[in-house]
Amino acid sequence: MRFPSILAPRRGGLRPHLAALLSTVVLAASPAALPVHAQGAGDEVITQMKQAFTRGDKARLAALLPQAAGHPLEPWAAYWELRARLQDASSAEVQAFLARWAGSYQEDRLRNDWLLLLGQRRQWDEFAQLHPAFRMNDDREVQCYAVLVDALRTGQVAPERAAVVRRNWHAQRDLDDGCLTAADRLIASRALREQDAWIKARLAMEANRPGAARAAVNLVAPDALAAFDQANASPTKFLLGSASAASRARKEIVVFALIRMAVADPDAAARQLDSKWGPMLTPEERNWVWGTIGRQAAGKLSPLAGSYFANVTKNADLSDEMLAWKVRAALRTGQWKEVSAAHDAMSDEAKQDPAWIYWKARALNQQGGERRREEAREMLQGIAGTRGFYELLALEDLGQLAQAATPPAPLTAEERAAARANPSLQRGLYAIAMGLRSEGVREWNYATNLHDPGGMDDRALLAAADLACQREVWDRCINTSERTKGVIHAEQRFPMPFHDAVIAKSRAIGLDPAYVYGLIRQESRFIMDARSHVGASGLMQVMPATARWTANKIGLTGFTPSQINDRDTNITIGTAYLKLALDDFDGSMPLAAAAYNAGPGRPRAWRNGPVLDAAIWAENVPFAETRDYVKKVLANTTNYAALITGQPQSLRARLGTVGPRNAAEPEPNKDLP
Repeated sequence: MRFPSILAPRRGGLRPHLAALLSTVVLAASPAALPVHAQGAGDEVITQMKQAFTRGDKARLAALLPQAAGHPLEPWAAYWELRARLQDASSAEVQAFLARWAGSYQEDRLRNDWLLLLGQRRQWDEFAQLHPAFRMNDDREVQCYAVLVDALRTGQVAPERAAVVRRNWHAQRDLDDGCLTAADRLIASRALREQDAWIKARLAMEANRPGAARAAVNLVAPDALAAFDQANASPTKFLLGSASAASRARKEIVVFALIRMAVADPDAAARQLDSKWGPMLTPEERNWVWGTIGRQAAGKLSPLAGSYFANVTKNADLSDEMLAWKVRAALRTGQWKEVSAAHDAMSDEAKQDPAWIYWKARALNQQGGERRREEAREMLQGIAGTRGFYELLALEDLGQLAQAATPPAPLTAEERAAARANPSLQRGLYAIAMGLRSEGVREWNYATNLHDPGGMDDRALLAAADLACQREVWDRCINTSERTKGVIHAEQRFPMPFHDAVIAKSRAIGLDPAYVYGLIRQESRFIMDARSHVGASGLMQVMPATARWTANKIGLTGFTPSQINDRDTNITIGTAYLKLALDDFDGSMPLAAAAYNAGPGRPRAWRNGPVLDAAIWAENVPFAETRDYVKKVLANTTNYAALITGQPQSLRARLGTVGPRNAAEPEPNKDLP
């Protein structure tokens, strides 16, 4: 039986799900609640306002706003209208909006927008008055402005506040005003070092953001900008044409040129560093460049990556990203001491990642000794569970298999009622029901994650997830339930909508239904009309060309691309393609998952090299998206299998090993798209 969906675009009259939703809507205004609209009156006005906001049509927004009065999504209508003209708005208008929609997502969202404008305009007094009420506090640029305002008002900056600027500035890929301006002030007052600016520039060059790098250089060495431009325009020409690097600034420009070269050709950069530039750089600069070269080589799965990293004399000089790739390169070659040493040099934040905890524990076990084995066991016990890929591996290393977690205590009537009465949750559901998914997701996430410091507690999260599950808004159901810390509700985290169709179609072609569910959960979160930025559609996110090829391959006559979003057709084509990919990769679930995400050509190349534990292979997948995808699909699969069968399950059994194709096996299907 086809499940009704509240996710489809609205056509004509009110759908039953939307009518039911409206009957429970409670919207917070200030000071009293807005009236309930049982018939969804004015939905078309809201849709038109969103379209006008997207176009930047201020006049149309102003004309439509009165018609949105009293609508459940009126806060969005009011936000769009004011946000579109915020550059010209007065402080009084902003304050009136904040008072009118106090406590809502839209209030805090506009506060964020206004704080950014105040910072850009250097209106520090108003910024200081407004900032303490900013609940979300999730904007790095606003955080930098806040530190700057404190510095301007008090004349000093505590080290932990300076660290906020450093961390945010280094993490931002693109040029912004807030962190750049704060860094300028803090460097001048010696709360930050000039070295922080050079590191920012290096990170920006590695990320191919020369504008951000140039702005950082301008803070500490404006006279070096001409040389920077030369090195950025043609690093090879700059390096070949330069004779020496005597000054600090000149050395750093050489570092930038070598970074640019390493991104394109790590071997060429290594030759330059070895033959000419190494002796002219400081040990720290040499280590950074060798770290960059090693990181780029490791990302290309080059066997030389380990030898490049071996030139690093001090791991602490490397960034967390370099150290992560040093771990990956060492895993491929079984250099367990290097795995351990790279982990130890990571920042405290990076060390908390279950991936690096797990590999550190494995390294300790490989190195032997009772003390190391006990330390490894404690590290594994600290992460073991069913929450993710490395948690499941840790569980197995401790001799246990994955089982569905014991369900938490049932929700009380009061807990369910509190979720239904939450205005942001209800606005989120209403917006999603109308087809305004982006707005609905943001509103929902605000309610669960950001309205209160630290977000909702576990019981409130379970109640919110239950509300989303009941409305079949599966992505919010899953994502909200995943946030619980002390309990795990397996059926919320791993729901099985369209159960009969998925099970039947999977088993009919010899696929493990748990694998199919694990993939759908990662691909679309069961959103029927999901569409990716590259054009993939539906539950199993099938590309049009892939759908046509697969339909032809399995003899699905009369197929047209418009059928991709039909639930049964999408499952039929998606499962058929997954089975073809699985067969093409000799039954390897990790390789087939990588092929589903990145196309079959890439994993065919990535499997070449040594035969590896598939967990090591997956961690070395060069594309971050595909690396994350493979691990999540396999972890999902293991958890779904535990739910479907009611039996303990092994992740390792699904991983196996990955290595070059056996020449004795049939040639892969080169037509597989």
